[in-house]
Amino acid sequence: MAKEMIEIDSKGTFMPKKILEGVIVSDKQDKTVVVRVEKKFKHCKYKKLICKHRKYAVHDPENQYKVGDSVKIVESRPISRTKRWCIAG
Repeated sequence: MAKEMIEIDSKGTFMPKKILEGVIVSDKQDKTVVVRVEKKFKHCKYKKLICKHRKYAVHDPENQYKVGDSVKIVESRPISRTKRWCIAG
């Protein structure tokens, strides 16, 4: 689920950035949305499919996304104490 996007930094080296897909669960903050990303994997011993999730604070500069929208998010520089992701596209 986590793909990588290559970007060149100021030193000329390649910096891979993670891309995740998720659903917006909150848009109450200004220029910020909360995105829930689900990770599915199989248990090594019991072979049962397990779903885990994590919520990310994501930068949305134009406040254009609403609750329930499916989005892709990309790693970025720290924008605030909790925001390190931006919406791709």
